[in-house]
Order: sequence, then structure tokens, then C-alpha cells
Amino acid sequence: MERVHNFNAGPAVLPEEVLREAQADLFNYKGLGLSVMEMSHRSKEYQAIIDETHAAVKRIYGLGDDYDVLFLQGGASMQFLMVPMNFAPEGKVANYVNTGVWSKKAISEAKKINKAHHVAASAEDKKFSYIPKSYQLSDNPAYLHITTNNTIYGTEWHHDPDVPAGVPLIADMSSNFMSKPIDVQKYSMIYAGAQKNVGPAGCVVVIIKKDFLATAQKGLPSMLDYNIQASKGSMYNTPPSFTIYMIGLVLKWIEDMGGLSKVALNNQAKAKYVYDVIDASNGFYKGAAAREDRSLMNITFNMATEEMEALFVSEAKKAGMIGLKGHRDVGGCRASTYNSLPLNATHALAEFMKDFMKNHG
Repeated sequence: MERVHNFNAGPAVLPEEVLREAQADLFNYKGLGLSVMEMSHRSKEYQAIIDETHAAVKRIYGLGDDYDVLFLQGGASMQFLMVPMNFAPEGKVANYVNTGVWSKKAISEAKKINKAHHVAASAEDKKFSYIPKSYQLSDNPAYLHITTNNTIYGTEWHHDPDVPAGVPLIADMSSNFMSKPIDVQKYSMIYAGAQKNVGPAGCVVVIIKKDFLATAQKGLPSMLDYNIQASKGSMYNTPPSFTIYMIGLVLKWIEDMGGLSKVALNNQAKAKYVYDVIDASNGFYKGAAAREDRSLMNITFNMATEEMEALFVSEAKKAGMIGLKGHRDVGGCRASTYNSLPLNATHALAEFMKDFMKNHG
């Protein structure tokens, strides 16, 4: 059977080259007579895998010794709790820009552990269809937290925001991690679930400035303490070993492609195919996000009725395209065009959208 065009929002498509390499090594990794899934995480062979994956993250983003890289479990949702627990001490206020469901969840977790918080800006007034262009920090800000891409509403930060000197900038980049070059030096911390752009589900990649890490609260539960996790090389307990191995393969694929600049050009070309059809459809397809804030990763749109949208999703599946149903909270349709989605997949979707409009417009 041929592979489908996979537009799922996550877990998402992986590069075919990566899947084939993992398949070849699955039973007998590099002649060792066992799979990575069976390998002791304390072995020198596995240490080489995690070391190279760590090094690849730093190479791709051009990170120096002033940053550390962690591979943690619990998803971005665990980071929603860990960030304020570690970095919002008594007397400081955790600041958030609210751009959708995942921002709201991060704010909610801060509330649950009784951390003072402040919404510095919000797009909720227009149903999260845009990215706020300004924000207002509280007094004594512990940090400013943003969600750089919004999988549900289809909006994305297209610039690295400026923050006043001394205010750490923290970003949940789960759905546009390594999709384009960024000014990493603006960020004290970045975290991202792997399952959209750099691997399968089961691991969060954390990039953190060492001087910021040194400010973390002491005496926290060990699994929730970034300093303990860093001091143990992400192996305080058994890590998600196979997922980290797969992340390493995807990072090698990114480097072989030519790095983030080439990845970004490819992502722009993919998104353009679909947005051009939406813009030329005279309202048959209604883009859900403000044009200047459209995501290159998650393209959201609606049609005249829910029945028409259901038919679109059904007919697309018959044509070999899956994952086009919008998130249950907002409905509509969504095409996720992450790094690993081939260019021909979005071209096929664009042509299908044109045909569907001709037949049902």
C-alpha cells in the first residue's frame, strides 16, 4: 500500500528516509544484536546516541556552551507545571500571552500551584484569530511565556518578540520547533513536544540558558527539578530512549536538507499552495486566521456548513489524504504541514481543494 498524505496535527508525519533507517536498524542496531528499544540506557552505545542527539540540537540552532539541552517526559503539558514551579518564586509574577488553548492550559497550571500570574496580552477577544502586537507586563515579572504556534487556531508568531532587559522569555514551540531560523539568544528557555516536527511522541526537547537554569527554585520534587534533570544528562530515570534515537535521525535529516533556512523555504512553499487556493476561492474556503498571522504549520479554514466540511474530509480521505478534520474545540478543517510533510502532499491537497470547489461550489 502506498503511504497516505498525512496532515495530522500530531503525532504527525515523519520523513520516509528516517522511517526506513529505523526499520533497517530495528531488529539489529548497528550489528549489536539488539534493538535500541532493548538497549540499556546506561550503556556506552546508548550514551553515544543521546550525546549525538544533544549535539545535533545545538548545531542546528547554533547554540554555544551557555545553553543546555534536555530530553524530558510528560509532554508540553508537564512543562506548563514545571516552568512556574521552577522559575516563578515568591514575590515574582509569571506573565503569559494568551493566544489559544495551549496558552490557557499553561496559565491554568500556574494557577493550580498558586503562582501569581498575569495575562500580558490576549487574542481571546477575536476567538484567537490573531497574534497580539503588544503586551503589558506586570510589576516584578518572573518571565514572559508565549506559545509560538497555535495548532488549533492556525496562528503563528512570525517574529521573535522583544522583552525588557532582565525579563526571561520562555516559549512553548511544540508545533513550530525547528521549522525556521530563530534568534535563540532572545530566549531563556524553549520547550517543544517532539511529535510534530522532530520525532514521534514521548519526549519534550528543552533548550535552556545555563544562567537562567541556575535561578531555578531549590528543593523541588526530583522529577520536576530542571537542575536535577540537567545534572543527570536527562537520565535521572530511564529516558524515552527510542524516541530520543528517532529525534536524532530526524535532526540528521534536517541537517542533510541544509538546515533551518532550507527547511523554512520548503515550509513556505507548502503553505503557499494551500493558502493560494483559500485566497482565490471567493469565500468558499474561509481562512480562520488573520492573514498576517497565518501559521505555516497548521492551516485552518471553514466552509459554508458543517456538512460540507464533513464531506470534504471524507472525500479527501478517499483521495489518500488524512487528518484534515479541524480540532474538536473549533471544528472546520485543518491541514498540518510540518517539516516532514512532502511538498507534493500540499500540492495534491491544493489540487483536490480546487476540484472539490468546482464540484460543490
